[in-house]
Amino acid sequence: MPQFIDLSIPITNDVVSDPPVMRPQISYMTHENTWEQIAMFFPGLTQDDLPDGEGWAVESLTLSTHNGTHMDAPWHFHSTTDAGARPAPSIDEAPLDLFFAPGVKLDFSHLPAGHVVSAEEVEAELKRIGYTLQPRDIVLVQSGAVYGTDNFTDQGVGMGAEATLYLTSQGVEVVGTDAWSWDAPFSHTAKRWAEKRDPSIIWEGHKAGRIQPYYQIEKLTNLEALPAFGFTLSCFPVKIERASAGWIRAVAILD
Repeated sequence: MPQFIDLSIPITNDVVSDPPVMRPQISYMTHENTWEQIAMFFPGLTQDDLPDGEGWAVESLTLSTHNGTHMDAPWHFHSTTDAGARPAPSIDEAPLDLFFAPGVKLDFSHLPAGHVVSAEEVEAELKRIGYTLQPRDIVLVQSGAVYGTDNFTDQGVGMGAEATLYLTSQGVEVVGTDAWSWDAPFSHTAKRWAEKRDPSIIWEGHKAGRIQPYYQIEKLTNLEALPAFGFTLSCFPVKIERASAGWIRAVAILD
């Protein structure tokens, strides 16, 4: 039997994994106070008519498509891709065969938070683990961010434009990180921006999708449980029309 490793964080009110303006909100309606919802469909029904007087459990959610473990589409990064040659695809236009493929884990967790990973560092990590990238591989980055700890959105390394374009030039079309963002945390980038006022550093890993389209998973977890390679990743996004992202249940499968 294969081994399944869950790489997804929950959507929850209780653990902070987004800035205040973007946090999800979940309202819980439970068995003891929902019998009237059922009675709307069956006139004359009373609470005593139901087993133990219980209704159903239902939840109402206010969400961004970027809450929880999710997949960004090229549309999130820019309106066009392929250096302006065509409109960037939204998440409902994503080809499904990209999202069940061999996975590779690159571990940069030893680097300081806010570090921007270069193409040279990607090559060095691939050499260290003894792996040659293949087209359609899904590349996951262990960033050093730890879900469920304080200041999660400020943690982890980021993947720069150079590193991102290196991966896509090798035929990689799906990547992922256990940090809040594929890019370095905004709090670190803002310090660099204040010093040099160089606009090219703003969201540079994402904006690499203007040149070469790719799909990007954010807020993974449990990457430390994975080997460097030798696993398959399942990461199908929810189909939301014209959306910039879709939630996924990311699962690694090991034989």
